[in-house]
Amino acid sequence: MTANPVYLTAEIREIEHQAAILPKPPRLMEKAGLAAAQIIRDQLLRKSKCCILVLAGPGNNGGDGFVVARYLKEWGNTIAVVFSGDPKCAPSDAKQAIQSWLDIGGEISSYIPNGDKNWDMIVDGLFGIGLDQSQNRPITGKYREWIDTVNQMHVPIAALDIPSGLGSDDGCIYGTAIRATTTITFIGYKAGLFTNYGPECCGTVVLCDLDIRLLNPPEPQAWLMNDTLAHTLLPPPRSANSHKGSFGNVAILGGSTGMVGAALLAGRSALRLGAGRVYLGLLADNTPAVDFSQPELMLRVPSEIFTLNPLHCLVVGPGLGQSATALSYLEDALTSEYILVLDADALNLIAQHTNLAKILSLRKAPAILTPHPAEAARLLKTDTTAVQHNRINAALQLAQRFNCHLILKGAGSICCFSDGKRYLNTSGNPALSTAGTGDVLTGIIGALIAQGLHPDQALLLAVYLHGAAADRWVQQHRGMVGMAAADIIDLARLLLNEWIYAAN
Repeated sequence: MTANPVYLTAEIREIEHQAAILPKPPRLMEKAGLAAAQIIRDQLLRKSKCCILVLAGPGNNGGDGFVVARYLKEWGNTIAVVFSGDPKCAPSDAKQAIQSWLDIGGEISSYIPNGDKNWDMIVDGLFGIGLDQSQNRPITGKYREWIDTVNQMHVPIAALDIPSGLGSDDGCIYGTAIRATTTITFIGYKAGLFTNYGPECCGTVVLCDLDIRLLNPPEPQAWLMNDTLAHTLLPPPRSANSHKGSFGNVAILGGSTGMVGAALLAGRSALRLGAGRVYLGLLADNTPAVDFSQPELMLRVPSEIFTLNPLHCLVVGPGLGQSATALSYLEDALTSEYILVLDADALNLIAQHTNLAKILSLRKAPAILTPHPAEAARLLKTDTTAVQHNRINAALQLAQRFNCHLILKGAGSICCFSDGKRYLNTSGNPALSTAGTGDVLTGIIGALIAQGLHPDQALLLAVYLHGAAADRWVQQHRGMVGMAAADIIDLARLLLNEWIYAAN
């Protein structure tokens, strides 16, 4: 698999350090400022002569802002730079950038000019990745006032490296944060751009790698899950000489009283996304003998699920409930040799029963966990806030503690494997914030495993496909309100077929 790497702040700092000690060290601030200025001029400005407001902070991100301002001014734009720091206290490269700005006649203001100025663009060069996240120091005072002011101007904002106030590792907002329309990030992608509040604050993310070439760069442990990577994971086109047995068997165990719909959604999803046969073991009293809306689904009593042979994937959790019966069947699943996809109450039961957690961690056969933040918190014996404040680390802890693959769902879902590799998903939108979408995802994962994909590939492709289907729905309906979980299924099927046959 090939993918774009994603770095944590410490890894970016290591790259900067190695670049600084090269025989001919690159002038990174100058290169970054020029690259950003060119993108702003060539891609973001709608006319040749514009009025641009640049917010410059006291550190190196502010230095980047001064370089951007200098180039944009030299190209004929009207530039106002707002800076309230002491140039004498700035880092050496930033100090030089400030002086170069003054040398071409640039001026510095300590406040944002009156609101009647018609700005064409705002450039955010306040804090970047330099914000002290280790102490959770929020942005306050004049900087908070500046950020809140420009966020209300309804003017395009280009953030340099990362929107000021956004955590570069965790995607948390520290006090307040710039709401950028475009983020021009340098050297490499940062995890915080793509998870938690990152997608809400960053707008379109553009990478400028600054052409840094190192002999021993830090090895990334995270990558982007995007369209390019998804297309390398697709199952092959179907052979003319195939049959239902060629595409595997999936079983869904769940559907207790009052929650049968969850199991049906997962089953229909598995069927529509290509599994050869799909069985449902429903725990509810007086379950129907057939799903008349999807009669191809084969309904069984739960105990029969464990007699199926072959069974290529067992999904446990959609509508499972937390009864003693549910607990017993979950233990049977965990002690089986099936590839498992565990969701919803299967995760809650594992969080409650240490013996189940131990069985899961010692399994030889693969297991995929699909927690949302609250379920992840229960599994980690913490709270949802703690999980959301370090999603990257929470995903890693879960994968290693339970010896599994998993997706930590949410804005910028994170897929993580037990070896520490993580993938940040770039598809999906808030239309997915509705009941049942997780059940549909588990069905997609099961279907792809049944068709022969390795569990890690199935997980990545399913997560991206699930989000992409929601993106297609939003395009078709011109908004994010009102999508139902079942709407995802046929759109995911459509996209999967489009991708497979476009690739062949």
